[in-house]
Amino acid sequence: MPEAHVPFREALRFWLKLGFISFGGPAGQIAIMHRELVERRAWISEERFLHALNFCMLLPGPEAQQLAIYIGWLKHRVLGGVVAGILFVLPGFVLITTIGILYALYESVPAMQGILFGLKAAVLAVVLEAVHRIATRALKTAFAWAIAAAAFIGIFFFDVPFPVIVFSAALLGYLRQRLGGSTATVDVAAPTHDVEIRKGYTARVLCVSLALWFVPIVAIHVLLGASHVLAQESVFFSKMAVVTFGGAYAVLAYIAQQAVTGFGWLTPNDMIQGLALAETTPGPLILVLTFVGFLGAYHSALPFDPILAGVLGALVTTWVTFAPCFLWILVGAPHIERLRSNKSASAALAGVTAAVVGVVLNLAIWFALHALFRTVNVYDGYGLHISIPELATVDVRAVLIAVAASIALIRFKAPMIATLLAAAALGTAMTLLAA
Repeated sequence: MPEAHVPFREALRFWLKLGFISFGGPAGQIAIMHRELVERRAWISEERFLHALNFCMLLPGPEAQQLAIYIGWLKHRVLGGVVAGILFVLPGFVLITTIGILYALYESVPAMQGILFGLKAAVLAVVLEAVHRIATRALKTAFAWAIAAAAFIGIFFFDVPFPVIVFSAALLGYLRQRLGGSTATVDVAAPTHDVEIRKGYTARVLCVSLALWFVPIVAIHVLLGASHVLAQESVFFSKMAVVTFGGAYAVLAYIAQQAVTGFGWLTPNDMIQGLALAETTPGPLILVLTFVGFLGAYHSALPFDPILAGVLGALVTTWVTFAPCFLWILVGAPHIERLRSNKSASAALAGVTAAVVGVVLNLAIWFALHALFRTVNVYDGYGLHISIPELATVDVRAVLIAVAASIALIRFKAPMIATLLAAAALGTAMTLLAA
C-alpha cells in the first residue's frame, strides 16, 4: 500500500490529539501510533514504521517520543519532527506540572487519587494489547522468536542491561544475515522515495540543537550560580538524558536514589507518587522527572516564590530531558533512512525489533504487578528502590477495572478515551466510597 500524502494541517491535528491520548507507557504509545498511522491512515508502511522504531530503540531517551519525531520528520522534515515531538510531550507536561502544584499545596486529594487509580488499572489493557500487536508483526521467524525469548529472560530474570540486550540482538541479526540466514521481521524493501541530505544539513541541525540544549544551562549558571537548585537540575537531568537507554525504567532507581538521598529534593513517598502520575498521564514515563524537578525547586525556592520556582524547575528539567531527543532524530534519521535498502543493516535492526518484543513483555509484566497488587516501599542504605508488589495482596478493585477495560478495548473495540474516562470515574467512585 502506498504511503499517503499528508497535509501539514492534518498532521498538526493528529500530533496534538496524540499528545492527549498517549497513555500506556512506551508500549501503549507505540501501539497507538501503529494503529493510527499504519493501519488506519496509511501514513507510513509497516516496514518503514518498524525500521524507524528499531533505530529509536537504540537511542537514549523515550523511544515513543523519538518515534513520533521520526515520523513527523518523514512527512514534513524538520518542522514536522519538531511539532510532533513537542506536542507528544506538552499535554503531559502541563498536566503533571498542574498536579504538582496541587500536590505541593494540598498533599493528598482523594478524588485525584481515585482518578489515577482507575487510569492505572485501565492502562494495563492498553499495554497488553500493545505486546500482542508488536509480537504478531515483528516475530516472523524462529530466530526472531529465539531472540525475543532470550531478551525477556535476560532482562526479567538476570537484570541484563538494556543496551547489552539491544546491541547483542543487533549483532546476532547482522551475523545471521552475513552467514546466509534470514532474520528479517518484515520484508526489506527499497525506500519509497530517496532521502536527500542537503549540504551542510547535519552541521546546521547539530549546531542549532546543541545551542538550544546548552544555552539555557549556561544562562542559569551565570544568573543564579552553580549551587542553585535549577543549575543542579539542569546538569543532572542533562546527564540522565544521554544514559536512559531502554526507557525510564532503566534509570528510575538511580534517579530516585540521587533525588531523594543525594540532593534531598523530595521524599521517598513523593518519588512514588510522581511515578504513579507519570504512569497514568499522557506522554512518556520519563515525565516523572518533571514532577521531581518541580518539587526540587519548590522546596528550595529562593529567590523565587515557591510555586514559580517549582514551575521553573519543571520547565528546566523537561527541557534538558527532551532537547537531546530532537538532536538524535533530526541528525540521524536521514542517514538511517538510507540504510533501509542495506540488507546487513536491516537485518541488524530486525534483530533489535525481536529483542524489543521481549523487553516490552517484561515492561508489561512489571506494569501488571504494580497495577493489580498493592506495593511496598523498599529502602536500602543508599535511598529508595522502586516500590515492589506483595503478591498476596491482590487489589480486587484494580482487577475489576483492568478486566472491564480489557473487554471494552479488545473484545468490543471501544474508543480508548471513552474507556479511560470510564475507568477514571469508576476508580474515583471506589476510592471515595472506601474513604
